[in-house]
Amino acid sequence: MKKLKDWFQEQKITEVECIIPDLTGIARGKIMPADKFLRNEGLRMPEAVFLQSVTGEWIPYENLFDVDPAEIDMQLRPDPSTTCVVPWVEEPTAQVIHDCIHHDGTPVELSPRNVLKRVLKKYEEIGLKPMVAPELEFYLTKINKDPDYPLTPPVGRSGREEVTGQFYGIDALNEFDPLFEEMYDFCEAQGLDIDALTHESGSAQMEINFNHGDPLRLADHVYLFKRTMRETSIRHKVYATFMAKPMEDQPGSSLHIHQSILDVENQKNIFSNQRGQDSKKLRHFIGGLQKYLPLAMPMLGPNVNSYRRLVPDNSAPINVHWGHDNRTTGFRIPISEKQNRRVENRIAGADANPYLAFATSLGCGLQGIIEKIEPTPPVKGSAYEHDFALPRSLEEALREMQESKVLQDLFTEKFVRVYCSLKEEEYNAFFRVISTWEREYLLLNV
Repeated sequence: MKKLKDWFQEQKITEVECIIPDLTGIARGKIMPADKFLRNEGLRMPEAVFLQSVTGEWIPYENLFDVDPAEIDMQLRPDPSTTCVVPWVEEPTAQVIHDCIHHDGTPVELSPRNVLKRVLKKYEEIGLKPMVAPELEFYLTKINKDPDYPLTPPVGRSGREEVTGQFYGIDALNEFDPLFEEMYDFCEAQGLDIDALTHESGSAQMEINFNHGDPLRLADHVYLFKRTMRETSIRHKVYATFMAKPMEDQPGSSLHIHQSILDVENQKNIFSNQRGQDSKKLRHFIGGLQKYLPLAMPMLGPNVNSYRRLVPDNSAPINVHWGHDNRTTGFRIPISEKQNRRVENRIAGADANPYLAFATSLGCGLQGIIEKIEPTPPVKGSAYEHDFALPRSLEEALREMQESKVLQDLFTEKFVRVYCSLKEEEYNAFFRVISTWEREYLLLNV
């Protein structure tokens, strides 16, 4: 706490945002004076914060026999390594991500950060250390005050909308140069480990790459980047959206997860053998992804909108095939040197909670290593020629996840029960809405 106090004094910090990511990835927490935070008197929040859906509604307690209906408190423990400034506010403010702990000192099972920590602990117990490098896509759009109207591309410096996608277009990026310059400044102020920015194939669709590193630290950075990008965009009078499929005539946005695993003892990449070829453990990791990841799809596609992205011939996978340097597959092995050999999971959407997405991908892959699951042969050519093998809707995905004993062991039975109940509530809320399509084509025709 002494180092933190010195840093607060150097930065002239007067307020602290004490934040936790909820199950949907929304920042929850409290804001308090810096001097009170430094006194470390203990911060509490009700565990029920994890029972709130993206709509703001709550899961009924009668559906959750293992959640105390008394709305008991949990303790928030700050992680000093996450401390950074909030660069877009006038008053000098710090933000600190907190861990959620029960009063007996055990981790709160419903905390997404603890879910990822639980999976990383399983790696640690067998002498392995995973590394990840996320790639996150998003769209810039015009301000949309009426949700009944479709989203449209924003106007750039030229004064015109981008009506066609400019894949890897430098001039298209420069259309929003002032916005991205401020975004980079804000990320630097927070110490976010971002790398290249590219224009993707959709109109005003972008991708930000993160340098590879520790999964927990990178999940923190993706979580904070989403907040940063949204805030920066609003300052420039546009929206940044991480919806998986925000516009019907444009490709969806993904969260690609590059994963490698190091042997802690010798720091070698276990995905390469001595000859520099794919190792058995790499194949087993892929086998685990193929077997278990479809059961955990609500963690990678958490919203009803998520499944609109998974369509053929649109830069998104439809099955769990794998291949070398093949972007049509769910799992791609990029061309690389043996120490950099990795598996790219291309299934997760940009709307996924990064803590849960990393936990799912790494957990399913680890299960493959433990069980020594052999994958299918690698695909050459287009994987779109093979059958659809992923859930087609959130409702279907939730049925699969609730019945998996392996996922209950990976994430705890309580987490799986609560998470699926939360997503069922969101699906039911969505299903009650009558869409424009239904009024357009059914109102007078059926």
